[in-house]
Amino acid sequence: MQVSPTTALPLEKIVYWGGVAAIAYYVIDPFQPNWSIEEAKFPEGRYHLSLQMKRYYAGGAGEARQAFQRRAQELALAAGAPGYDILEYSEGLDSSAIGSRRVAEGVIALKPRP
Repeated sequence: MQVSPTTALPLEKIVYWGGVAAIAYYVIDPFQPNWSIEEAKFPEGRYHLSLQMKRYYAGGAGEARQAFQRRAQELALAAGAPGYDILEYSEGLDSSAIGSRRVAEGVIALKPRP
């Protein structure tokens, strides 16, 4: 492929670097949310929230508390509660053979309606 009068790129290099870019995009996937949240509902308006960050990311490492609070606020609004209290909260790293992953978990209690 002739890019300019003095520069040419071989088709093999274009295919190789295109493949590398496709694999990197698939692994990082910038449109996938950084955090996945699992929740468990308990009696008396309590919820246990467990967050896991995707293994390969490009930014967002310090967002655990924000994601936790955002989901807690969504739960409170859905239940018609005036707010919530954070009863427990912790952050850490979950290590595995593939690499570490940021995790966070906590328990919230929805405030009762007046």
